[in-house]
Amino acid sequence: MNILLLGSGGREHALAWKLAQSRLIAGEGGTLYASPGNPGVAAHAELVALDPTDHGAVVAFCSEKAIGLVVIGPEAPLVDGLADSLRAAGLAVFGPSRAAAQLEGSKAFTKAVCDRAGIPTAGYAHTTSLAEALAALDRFDAPYVLKADGLAAGKGVVIAETRAEAEAALADMFGGALGQAGAEVVIEEFMEGEEVSFFALTDGATIVAFGSAQDHKRVGDGDSGPNTGGMGAYSPARVLTPELRGEAMSRIVAPTVRTLADEGTPYSGVLYAGLMLTAEGPKLVEYNCRFGDPECQVLMMRLESDLGEYLLACAESSLAALPPPKFAEQRALTVVMAANGYPGTPEKGGTIDGIADAEAGGAKIFHAGTALHGGRLVAGGGRVLNVTALGRSVAEAQQAAYRAVDALDFPSGFCRRDIGWREIERESAGG
Repeated sequence: MNILLLGSGGREHALAWKLAQSRLIAGEGGTLYASPGNPGVAAHAELVALDPTDHGAVVAFCSEKAIGLVVIGPEAPLVDGLADSLRAAGLAVFGPSRAAAQLEGSKAFTKAVCDRAGIPTAGYAHTTSLAEALAALDRFDAPYVLKADGLAAGKGVVIAETRAEAEAALADMFGGALGQAGAEVVIEEFMEGEEVSFFALTDGATIVAFGSAQDHKRVGDGDSGPNTGGMGAYSPARVLTPELRGEAMSRIVAPTVRTLADEGTPYSGVLYAGLMLTAEGPKLVEYNCRFGDPECQVLMMRLESDLGEYLLACAESSLAALPPPKFAEQRALTVVMAANGYPGTPEKGGTIDGIADAEAGGAKIFHAGTALHGGRLVAGGGRVLNVTALGRSVAEAQQAAYRAVDALDFPSGFCRRDIGWREIERESAGG
């Protein structure tokens, strides 16, 4: 089978690495294409130049190359309806429709689904103007959780400690700081607890759990500084116990899939639930309609099942025919190497050496924002590399990952040095 993977980040490198091992590719003499990919993806796939906003061009390429499965990595093409155009052309697609992808494309849409399905989540107000938002603040206590309604590349959430901070952030959002994403804003009550990421695969009817992880959003050690797209992650998140995972599936994920199916917009693909583990049980923070980044990297390191088979089963509505996916008992941890200046304006062009040395001890380096310049690997974005390792414990995986980090020669890069700290504290306490 020939497979087309769309996307260019660390998530897509991890997916390409795992898809290249699938019997659909390796066992059948198929070809994995990736667009646009990156220098790391190029080791596993044939890179092609396609504009994902030009649906006709993507369909034409799939026809020309006899593509049997299209895997859409990032959220923007899904929210733009690319999956609908491909399905209309008779192609098998891993990823939800435009209507179902509103779970990520609109915070207000998701809150409304939660209302209709009785899904536990934070109380909220959906506001469409600055005046309305400022008035709605009266209904909440500090700290204030402010979320741009639309896609904002992981930078659309502000937790304001004071009323003045909240008012300033709302003025920025409605003033155009986030473009169209901030034209509407959801204000939420602040939830106390620990946040975890839970993943499930679904073909619109069958749902299977697909692992857990814990991300680290703040840029600095000790969870300090501004939010980012994610500075590192580990898997599994043991704080999401089997009992809590079952509760999240039965009270949050399953009612979401069932509600969308009942309303004529079935969800197919991966459903990524950000959960807050509160004293009242798991509550939904938000949904993403694609694999997380960098959570995907740690999931793929632990996945022992054939990824291609599961993605194809979601696309062909045959997920019930497969056994539950199998993951290694080992822990996986990834450290994001970012370019200086991130999450502000990153310093691009810095040279990167030492990847072979870093991987010599068993770590895997996934390329996130890299480019080739004059034959040299350089930083091409904010988050540049995902240094990923396995271990019998999170502490062991962390040690292996940071050994690999220290073997890299990336002078204009930086990383957090405490990824996995919560779980390592629990491990050291015997938890």
